[in-house]
This record gives sequence, structure tokens and C-alpha cells, in this order.
Amino acid sequence: MEFRILSPTGALGAGFDADAFERGVAAQPHVIACDAGSTDSGPAALGSGIPKLSDQAVTRDLRLLLRARNRLDVPLIIGSCGTAGRDTGVDQVAAIARTIAAEEGLNFKLGLIYSEQPAQRLQELWDNGRIAPLENAPAVDRDIFAAGPVVAMMGVEPIQQLLRDGCDVILAGRASDTALFSAYPHLHGADPGLTWHAAKTIECGAACAIPPSANGLLVHLRDDHFDVETLMPGTRLTPRSVAAHTLYENGDPFLVREPSGTLDTTDATYEAIDEQTVRVRGARYVPAEQYTIKLEGATLVGYQTVIIGGVRDKVVIDRLPKLLSPAREYFDAKIRDVFGGSVDPSDVDIEYKLYGAGAVLGPNENTDTEPVELGVLITITAPDQATAHAISTFVAHASSHLPIPEYDGLVSTLAYPFSPPEIDRGPLYRFTLNHVVTGPEPSELFRTSIEEV
Repeated sequence: MEFRILSPTGALGAGFDADAFERGVAAQPHVIACDAGSTDSGPAALGSGIPKLSDQAVTRDLRLLLRARNRLDVPLIIGSCGTAGRDTGVDQVAAIARTIAAEEGLNFKLGLIYSEQPAQRLQELWDNGRIAPLENAPAVDRDIFAAGPVVAMMGVEPIQQLLRDGCDVILAGRASDTALFSAYPHLHGADPGLTWHAAKTIECGAACAIPPSANGLLVHLRDDHFDVETLMPGTRLTPRSVAAHTLYENGDPFLVREPSGTLDTTDATYEAIDEQTVRVRGARYVPAEQYTIKLEGATLVGYQTVIIGGVRDKVVIDRLPKLLSPAREYFDAKIRDVFGGSVDPSDVDIEYKLYGAGAVLGPNENTDTEPVELGVLITITAPDQATAHAISTFVAHASSHLPIPEYDGLVSTLAYPFSPPEIDRGPLYRFTLNHVVTGPEPSELFRTSIEEV
């Protein structure tokens, strides 16, 4: 028994080489699967409903996938539509698919899976003790489920149901990346350990190739091993590069948690067949005692304006970190004065990040060498955009002329590359949940619809 699985790219809309993709299509895959989203880029896509990648980029990639699916007459599975997997993301990608079908003269049975959760349902699960925190989860109460959109991350089962229903194209809301590639072979009796390991290997397209790229990989999944090969000329795979991908987005080098169980790659082996192909054996899949479905939520924090500056003056570089605390006291007083008490300074966050002096690692930064220049990122977050912008104007002005005791008279402390320097970012979101629903039926939290396109 052999299943050929084609992963064209790591994210729908990221782009991939059309000729490399055709090499995968020429291998006659049994299924094409592609991820379209992630939490990698933070909570904005979930909070706002606005996808990370443009409709134009998604349309370009999806057109090639739908054409290939039509020629091969195999299922096409796309998950986490719209980046965050919200219902609007599924509908948006479905609308693009319908437009492409009309333009290209394509016909297919379209299945949609929705994963956005009503607040009332989640609150009932919370009241019944069926929502549990994962490690390092924030403390929450039942009100958090109404604070912003929440999606549930599906496993293979809702996808498999639409495959049983004969769907040619499946567009899913938030889904486990690996579930997209596991659903078809898992449904048809492939070894679960090898299936989930192969899926983990190709979930991000050619991310495990050397060099990594947005292009694709092809898997030949067999009874006691799978072969994974890169499709882009000039790239290669090694046992190390393939094994290393198990670490990607994963806290354990061997164990990968899924809704229905755990992929255990402890005993996996990796063998180079040629420069483009690695053979993998030995992974096991251990079913969970209790099914769990992860929840992801986001809520609006405020509105943000940013200011970008830089400095090369050594005296200013040395003095700047010591000036930020008194500067904040000055800004608090300025806020009270300018707004006449209508804006509480405690509702406004003004943050300086000094790139070159610990902005990323903080106290863990290597400070053996003194920076010769600093990049300064100032963020002002307030309850509304107008307030954030208004405050940013005097923050930018004052920050360019902070008092330097070593100098007499007025000096310039920061240089701004833009005029005006204030850049409105718009709404700011944060993640609210790192929790799971315990003991649900695998498809309990998901809604589906089917149509002929």
C-alpha cells in the first residue's frame, strides 16, 4: 500500500514555484493538502478577522491547486483558512474558490468546516468543568469567552467526515496543521505513527529543505516507512534537516501532541536515499485516554501608534536607558495636563525598546561589547486611536530632545527616518486562552456545509 501526499507550500498565499509544483502533480498524489494559517504572527488575524496574506496572493496559489485537483480528480484539503481559521476566513477562501471555478470552468463538491465558537457554548463547557488550562495558561474566568473571538482547533475527524461525504475540496477553519495531511491516509488505513510523522514533516512545505523555501514536498507513505522528497531543483534534504523539523513549534524533541493522541518519534530513524529524498521509519502514535480540542482566543487591548528612531551618539547611548523612567513621569504629567483629566495615564502604555541594548533578550543579552548605535522603537497604546496619536506627537517631540547632563544646551537625542514620525498601527490584540476542551466528541465543536460548485 502506498499513499502519495503533496504539500505545495507552507502557507496558502505564501507562493510557490509552479514548475516545482508540477513535479509533485506529475507523481500522481492521492491528496493535495495545504495549511493556510497559524498563530505564528500573533493574535491580530484572530482578533480582527483580517488574514495575514492578501486575497491576490491566495487567489494565485489556490488557482494552481484547484487546476491540479481537477486534473488529478483527488481531494484538496486546506485548513486554518484566513490565517486564524475564523468563520469569515473560511467564507473568504470559499468565495475565492467559487470565483476561480467560474473563471476556469471547474466543477467540484465543496465542503466547509467552521470552527469559531459561540461564547455561550464555551461558558457552558466552563461551568461543567470541561475546559482545562495547558501549561503556562493565563488565569481566566467565564467572562473571557465573550471578550473576543474564539476558535477550536480540529483534528482529522471533521475532515474525514467530509471525505466520506465525497467532497472534492475541503476548506476548514482552525485545524491542527498535521491533521490536514493525516486525514486522508489515516482514513484509508495507513499506519498511524508513520502517517502523523509524515504529516509533521511536510506541514510547512519545504521548510525542512536546504535551503528552506515556500515550495513543496512530496511524501510516499508505505507500510513500514515513508519517503519525503523535495521538489525544487537546487534544494536537498538530509536526515538532520528532516529530523530537526520535529522541533519546529514543539516543546519536546520527540513528542507531538494532537487532539486524539501523541506522535512519538523517539525511535524514528532517518536515512538519506539521495540528495532530494530521506526515508523515515519507526514513529509510533499513542492514542490519548481522553480526546481534547485546543481553544484559541483573542481580545482587543487598545489602539497603538509607533515611533521609530535611532541614535549613534555614544553619550546619548549610555545615558538613554537612565532617562526613560523620568521621561515616563514627565509624560504622565503631560497627559493629565493636555487632556484635562479626561485621560488616565494608567490607561496609556508608553514603551521604549532599545534595539542593540537588550530589546530582545533583556538582562540575558550579551553586553561584552558596547553598542555603537541604537534602534529605538516607541509604542504608545491607548483606549482609542486618536488618543494614542495625540500622545505620540509630544512623546516623539520630547524624545528627540531628552536632557543629556553631559551636554550644555539643547541636543538631538533621536533621529527619525520618517516625517512625521508617528505611525498609527490601529487596533492591538492579545491572546486570551491556552486551554483545551476535555472529552468532546471529535466533531462536537464544528459545523459543516456542502455545496456543488
